[in-house]
Amino acid sequence: MTENHMAEISTQNRLRQFSLPFRRERRPRTPTSVTALDLDGSMLRIAQTTVRSGGPSVTRVVGAPLEFAVDADRTSSEVVGKAIAKALSHLGLGLSQVVMGVPRAQVVLRTLTVPVIKDIEELAAIVHLTISRDLPFRMEEAVIDFRVRKESAPPPASLVGATADSNVRPEPALETVAPRLEVLVASVKRDVVEFYRQAAEAAGLKLIALGLLPYANARCVEACNVAEGDAPFALVSLRPDEVNIEIIAEQALRFSRGAVIRPAPAAPAGPGADLEVGAPAADPARNETLPDQATLEVVRSLHSYGGMEPTQPAAKIVVAGATGLENAVLESLTRRLGRPCTLLDPATALQLRPESQEHAMGAIAAIGLALGLGDTSGLPFDFLNPKRPKVQRDLRRIRILTSIAVTAVLAIALLALRTHLINRRLKLNTEASAELAEAEKKRPTYRRMILQSGSVEEWIKGGRDWLAHYAYITAILPPSEDVYVSSFTVAGQGNIRLAVQAQSGEILAKLDQKFRAAGYEVKPLPITPAADRFGYEFRSNVELTPTARLKIDLMRAKPPARPSDDASLDPTAYKKGGA
Repeated sequence: MTENHMAEISTQNRLRQFSLPFRRERRPRTPTSVTALDLDGSMLRIAQTTVRSGGPSVTRVVGAPLEFAVDADRTSSEVVGKAIAKALSHLGLGLSQVVMGVPRAQVVLRTLTVPVIKDIEELAAIVHLTISRDLPFRMEEAVIDFRVRKESAPPPASLVGATADSNVRPEPALETVAPRLEVLVASVKRDVVEFYRQAAEAAGLKLIALGLLPYANARCVEACNVAEGDAPFALVSLRPDEVNIEIIAEQALRFSRGAVIRPAPAAPAGPGADLEVGAPAADPARNETLPDQATLEVVRSLHSYGGMEPTQPAAKIVVAGATGLENAVLESLTRRLGRPCTLLDPATALQLRPESQEHAMGAIAAIGLALGLGDTSGLPFDFLNPKRPKVQRDLRRIRILTSIAVTAVLAIALLALRTHLINRRLKLNTEASAELAEAEKKRPTYRRMILQSGSVEEWIKGGRDWLAHYAYITAILPPSEDVYVSSFTVAGQGNIRLAVQAQSGEILAKLDQKFRAAGYEVKPLPITPAADRFGYEFRSNVELTPTARLKIDLMRAKPPARPSDDASLDPTAYKKGGA
C-alpha cells in the first residue's frame, strides 16, 4: 500500500469523524414531509416530499402564476406574501410550514481554509472572525452559515523538502504541515432573511428553513443521477431573467455564478473568478439573442472555474429550466464547447406522477430544497437557523451579576411596597381633600338652600300659595312677544319681586295698570333702557304686595296665546337639543 493511499484513507477517516458533530447539531430531527416554495420570477414553484426509511422522495410538483397589481411594489414582503397566498388558494393547497431559498445574486460566497476544529461552535467563531474582513456590508447586518467541503491532507513526508534534481537527497522536513479544512461560507444580509420570513407570514405560513438555491439545484441533480462518478459537470439553470451556472463535483458545489440575461442596458459584466464573484450583468441585447447571452455567460464561467486552481474541467454540461430557451441554449453550447450537453429531465429521473411532470423542468430548485431538508444531515445552508459561535460564559461574573440582580430585585420590591403604601395613603388624602374642596364650592349653594327653605317655611306658616300667585301673574302678563319675566322671588314679608324685560316703555306702563287691576299693590316701576340679546329694549323691577281684595281664580284667568313658533311643550324639541 502506497504512502499516498494511506494518507487518503487517513483523511477520509478524519472527515468521517469530523462530520458526525455536524449531523447531530444540524438535524436533531428529520421531518416526515416537506414543502418547498421557489419564487421563480412571476411563477411560484412548489415541491413536496415524503421522508421514508430510504430517504426523501418527491410526491408532488406544481406551479402557479403570482398575480400582482399593475402598480404593486414587488419588493414588499406583504405584497409578495399575499400573492403567494392567492396562488396557493388557486391550487387548493392548505400548507402550514414551508422551506424557501435565497437566489445566488443575494448571497456572498467565499471559500476559506481554516484549521481543523471538531467543535462546530468554535469553528463558527473562526469562520465569523475570518469572513468579517471580506463582507461588503457590516457584520451586524449579516447572517452567516457555512459548510465544510473537505479536509486537505498534508503532503507525504517523502515529498517535503524534495528538489527537482533527483541526484540531490531531500532534506528532512523541519516541521509537519497540519491538515486544513476547506469551508464554503455563505453570507446574506439580515434584511433578505426578514423579507422571506415576513413574506411567508403574510401568506399565512411558517418558514422553518431558508436555504441556498445553488445548493438546491445541486441536490436535485444529485437525485437525478446525472453525475458520472466524481467527475465535475456544469449545471446551467435558466430562469426568467437570469442564468445560473454551477460546477458540481464529488456531490458538492465547487463553483457558482449568476448572470442577468434580460435585454436591458446594464453595467459591463466582470470576468467572474470563483465562488467569491457576485452576479454580473449581461450585455444589452435583443430578445432573439438571449440563448447567445446565456452561452456567453456559460463560457465565461467555465473559464473562470478553470483558472481557480488545478482542477479537472467540467466533463459535460446539463441544462435545466422552463423558460422555453433550453433547447436553443443546448444547441448553442454543443456547437460552442464541443462537450456532451444534455437537457435535465427531473420528471423521468425521479419517476414523478403525470400531474407533476409538467412543472418539474422549472422546479429543480424547489425539488432540491425539499429533498435537502428531508436528508439526515439537513440543508447545507440554512440562513434561518445558521451555525453560530459559542457564547463565552464567565461563571464568576455570572454569579456576581446574579447576586447583584437578586439584591436589586429585593430593593426594588421593598421600594415598590413602600411606594404602594404611600400611594394608598396619598390617595385617601387626595379623596378627602377633593371632597372638602367640593364641599367648599357648594357652600354658597347650601347657604342659599337654607335661606330658601326658611322662606318656604314662612310661606307655609303664612298660609299663602305662592305657586298660585306665580300662575296668576303669568296669566295676566302681556304676551311673551312684548314682555317676559327674567326672575321671580318672594321676600320674607310676603312681597313678590319680578324682574321683567319689555319691548317698550308703554308696555311697562300698561303692566302697572294690569297688576293694580288684578288686586296687587304696586310700587312705582323704575324703567331702565337696557337692551338684551333678544331685542327687548327696556328693563324694570316690579314689587307686588297682595291686598285683601285680591281674589285668585285660575279657572277664569285667560293667559295670552302661545307664539306660533313656541316649542317649549314639544318633547321632540328637547331631544333634538340634547335635553
